[in-house]
Amino acid sequence: MADDRDPFIRVRRAREHNLQDVDVAVPRDSLVVFTGVSGSGKSSLAFGTIYAEAQRRYFESVAPYARRLIQQVGAPAVEEITGLPPAVALQQSRGTPSSRSTVGTVTTLSNSLRMLLSRAGTYPPGAPRLDSDAFSPNTAAGACPECSGLGSVHEVTEQTLVPDPSLSIRDGAVAAWPGAWHGKNLRDILTELGHDIDRPWRDIPAQERDWILFTDEQPEVTVHPVRGPGQIQRDYVGRYQGARAYVMHTLAATKSPTMRRRVMQYVTTRPCPVCGGGRLRPESLAVTVAGRDIAELTALPMTELVPVLEAAELPEVGRGIVADLVARMAVLTDLGLGYLSLDRTTPTLSPGELQRLRIATQLRSGLFGVVYVLDEPSAGLHPADTEQLLTVLDQLTAAGNSLLVIEHDMALARRADWVVDVGPHAGVHGGRVLFSGPVAGLAEVEESVTRRFLVDRPPVARQRRSSSGELVLTGITRHNLRDVELVLPLGVLTAVTGVSGSGKSTLVSQVLADVVAQHLGTPPDEEEHEVLDVGGVGARGLERVDRLVRVDQKPIGRTPRSNLATYTGLFDVVRKLFAATDEARARGWSAGRFSFNVVEGRCPTCQGEGAVTVELLFLPGTYAPCPTCGGARYNAETLEVTLDGRTIAEVLDLTVETAHEVFAQVPAAARSLTALSEVGLGYLRLGQPATELSGGEAQRVKLASELQRARRGHTLYVLDEPTSGLHPADVEVLMRQLQSLVDAGNTVVLVEHDMDVVAQADWVLDLGPGGGDAGGRVVAAGTPEQVAGADSTTARFLAGRTRAVEV
Repeated sequence: MADDRDPFIRVRRAREHNLQDVDVAVPRDSLVVFTGVSGSGKSSLAFGTIYAEAQRRYFESVAPYARRLIQQVGAPAVEEITGLPPAVALQQSRGTPSSRSTVGTVTTLSNSLRMLLSRAGTYPPGAPRLDSDAFSPNTAAGACPECSGLGSVHEVTEQTLVPDPSLSIRDGAVAAWPGAWHGKNLRDILTELGHDIDRPWRDIPAQERDWILFTDEQPEVTVHPVRGPGQIQRDYVGRYQGARAYVMHTLAATKSPTMRRRVMQYVTTRPCPVCGGGRLRPESLAVTVAGRDIAELTALPMTELVPVLEAAELPEVGRGIVADLVARMAVLTDLGLGYLSLDRTTPTLSPGELQRLRIATQLRSGLFGVVYVLDEPSAGLHPADTEQLLTVLDQLTAAGNSLLVIEHDMALARRADWVVDVGPHAGVHGGRVLFSGPVAGLAEVEESVTRRFLVDRPPVARQRRSSSGELVLTGITRHNLRDVELVLPLGVLTAVTGVSGSGKSTLVSQVLADVVAQHLGTPPDEEEHEVLDVGGVGARGLERVDRLVRVDQKPIGRTPRSNLATYTGLFDVVRKLFAATDEARARGWSAGRFSFNVVEGRCPTCQGEGAVTVELLFLPGTYAPCPTCGGARYNAETLEVTLDGRTIAEVLDLTVETAHEVFAQVPAAARSLTALSEVGLGYLRLGQPATELSGGEAQRVKLASELQRARRGHTLYVLDEPTSGLHPADVEVLMRQLQSLVDAGNTVVLVEHDMDVVAQADWVLDLGPGGGDAGGRVVAAGTPEQVAGADSTTARFLAGRTRAVEV
């Protein structure tokens, strides 16, 4: 064992994932940055080994119940770690947070604010004092009974349910009804009830129309289906359901985003008439601080909420609560999050914003002597916000903590006390520690890919393209955008920049994409997006866009059952190859047998997931390898069939890079694998579960799926922070692909913070000047050189990073 006074955390023979018997020592009470290309083994060392061992030791220390689960959860493959304090992980959130989760609930600021209203609020004369639960829309004591604490209600009208009254019911006048047999069933029932379904809707008496749409009655009748030639359709008893009842039941019960999106077309959403959008009971909204109820307080950006609370006249107990609130919000403001309001829902936040909220919460926790393991805390941050982040990280180390940070932002890496560079490349070509020491020493390591970006930073030189036309949107008002005009050049690559919260994602990923999607009449690229209301936005030049592809960072699936191979269609090709083998033919097996979603082929224990869920009391549940198949997903019989000596499970375990060599002579497979390699994902395994992919990796999988389609010109590609989670070397690979899309006649629009990427754009739109209400305007537009000379926050960081090439 190492001496207790040894100031280092020492790792001996780490073998997790691709790590090759790694020995490394990192100093405690320091900011240590782990660098290396995507897939090199950084996360395997920091999270999979160091943090996992700290977690294992914690389990051992608590109770026999937890110790019983350790074997299931798994211990890291490492010989020894010494000098390891307790650890806290702050990872990028990859789940789908609830719309009831807000900035206030994540930071627990809402708890304090509710206590303030409860103990020190101004009550109406004679009103009883309320418990703090009465100020939460997520409790029965507080939630408005009309909207269940959501703040809005869904309503239907005759106009929403029947958009074209010239049609008859048979021809689809009641557009909200389902299609196929279900819709025909409702029409047949109406016929049996004596209604004329061939009469134009507008000619049906109003009282009859109201009953058809809005009745809550459910009469049952015997239906005599009209039989076509050769059809055998028996009579049956059908039950009627009004159109409103069908829509509302679907909204309440469906788990299908597609179904929900369909019925939302026939619904109007408006603030709840009882609470006015405040989400609470009237008696809760009657209590105020500084003349404002809790809904009004939580709607203020924190930068405005602080002075309101500080100026409030309060009793002593209230002043103590306010002091704590103000101190905690100051940390969030230091992290560049002051533009957020406490009622901002977490699904509308970027992963970077969510992680910074958690960092701020930890900073106020008062812990010391802890190892914090952070996963790219600079993700989604403008360089100006990264400077603020560094200040907060310095505060954490100054409080006596150790920070192990996985990071691709070279500006943050340069400020570290110590750097661990892992590589040199991804997957089997990585997994070695190339350097561990003070930052300056990395300049001597020729094998390091990181060295070139950390030490040498020549300006980015690029010839600028000219646009082939313009797409212009006017009158854009949403969130903090106020009557903004967007002039987007077509046929070029445009980068949209600005500090966090300036309105970039709202402008590009929401308004621009939704206007184009509505014009094209389809949800963008079959993704699960609800097209938002874009009324009031003027547009010209839409006819120049034939297709929209929105490539976001949402997960490609929510369980281990969804993976790289299934999403790209590669799995279909592989299964057909297995079904074509002599052994599979002899057994009479089709391609379906080799799907882990089919009962015949999959492991019965984990039902083809390869993992089982382990529920931990008082702790989040986790996935553990299936004890029967060991993660292979298939039953033993299916694994008896091989292709070139490999089982279907072993093929799924291949990396993209290796599979590219194995399937080089199979065009359909090679096309997918080439596309994945070209976006820098050669290190991922074909069967890599969707739950293990970062937001940036999921985005590049989607981009690869698009690249393999080989479509031509006039497509608008919208990408929100595509370089998130990428090493600068991987960014170079990605940018080559995006530039090739533009060269083929398409338009690419990026929301981007990486100034080296912005320097490669043909055109830049800079939003600001600040975040939240201080942003929402286009403060500069032009070539990177022109914007670098503007008076904006971005200009300071872009200056010196760009140099145009004369044509």
